[in-house]
Amino acid sequence: MLAIERQKQIIYKVNKHQNVKVSVLSKLFQVTEETIRRDLEKLEAEGKLTRTHGGAVSMEADDIELPFIQREILFQQEKDAIATAAVQLIQENDILFLDASSTALYMAKKLPNISLIVLTNALSIAIELGKHSNIQVTVLGGTLSKTSPALFGPQTIEAIDKYHVDKMFFSCEGLDEKWGISDSNEQQAMIKRRMALNANEKILLMDHSKLNKRAFSCIGSHQLITKVVVDEAVNKHVLETLLQGREVIYAKIQ
Repeated sequence: MLAIERQKQIIYKVNKHQNVKVSVLSKLFQVTEETIRRDLEKLEAEGKLTRTHGGAVSMEADDIELPFIQREILFQQEKDAIATAAVQLIQENDILFLDASSTALYMAKKLPNISLIVLTNALSIAIELGKHSNIQVTVLGGTLSKTSPALFGPQTIEAIDKYHVDKMFFSCEGLDEKWGISDSNEQQAMIKRRMALNANEKILLMDHSKLNKRAFSCIGSHQLITKVVVDEAVNKHVLETLLQGREVIYAKIQ
């Protein structure tokens, strides 16, 4: 099989199954794993997939995620309380990262007009913060998601490597003792995973329903977290045992 035909088949496989492993493709096409890695590198450069550790994921993989408009109306009171508490952690002249979660958007709506630099891959957050004269907003480039006003992909990951932030505020779909922090969207999980490498503080925003839950893609170990902001309905004993002394801020619903 010619390389160009093999690469077409790889694109078909990754879009059909949402993700593929190098080892599986190597056996399927009867070529070395190094050959498959070169194929994946080429296809990623063409914007047709995103490489991961040991494989690749589809650029259409965010289809498994709930549309943003649905996520925005879930646990509204909890997210509002979490956002209010999270804003209290911000100081003037901070450099922040806000992820593309609905909770981060709640937070953006509460940010005061003080001197800040905000990095985000969420168009909704950028538009919201554009109303503030003292907040400098930097939007990470990439491919527009089909389910939310957010950007993702190789260009987003490459852009992240050029920035360092004081505080990273991010959400998740699950926090579990063994599986760690996870998300339903592999593309967004990769962005959070990479941004965590460039942030002094990693502050997780989550409502109580996320505890002891596993989602599709692991962002990282729970040890990655610096602080957690969560609503008071969470099982405090389970959460504090899991976090092993890391700071937990309990947001009170008004």
